[in-house]
Amino acid sequence: MKLSAQLVLWLSLVFAGVCIAYAGFGFSSIDPGADPQIVADSRGYAWFWLFLGGIGLVMALVSWLMVKGRLGGDD
Repeated sequence: MKLSAQLVLWLSLVFAGVCIAYAGFGFSSIDPGADPQIVADSRGYAWFWLFLGGIGLVMALVSWLMVKGRLGGDD
């Protein structure tokens, strides 16, 4: 199955937005009065989702470069 660079650009942006929003929700819902191990685990989980959002942004950047013709060989 082939996907166009334009479609991958928009899907990557949606994926990144969802992941970053979920990471923000994870960071904001941490109870500082909880057990320190639970707080550390919660932060690690939120950082993981933020990392996935960064991957989505990188994929969107690569797709945008492909759409603009700045990435790839000569045709």
